[in-house]
Amino acid sequence: MSEIILKIMQTDDAKDLPLPRYMTLGAAGMDLYANIPHEVTLHKGEIKVVPSGICLSIPEGYEAQIRPRSGLAAKYGIGLVNSPGTIDSDYRGEILIIMINYGEKDFIINRGDR
Repeated sequence: MSEIILKIMQTDDAKDLPLPRYMTLGAAGMDLYANIPHEVTLHKGEIKVVPSGICLSIPEGYEAQIRPRSGLAAKYGIGLVNSPGTIDSDYRGEILIIMINYGEKDFIINRGDR
């Protein structure tokens, strides 16, 4: 069995945010954090791009995926427009999360929210 190495780099403006990590032993995915300078309101029906503050170096032949958080979907109607979002192995830019508010109320995103 060969070892697969995924390199995670933080952008300069995200050094205060945690790196992605598994929150429980049984978690299938790592959490990302909102790299925004101040709170952002996602209005009902609105789409906004939220930066994550990280860039990945994914080995050739692999991909990463961005998926919505089930708790945010169930409680507030928050989803991702292109779910799952695919990050190709040759992409080296900052990971951006394309969020949508399917809910009935405005949703506030704060710096560091998962």
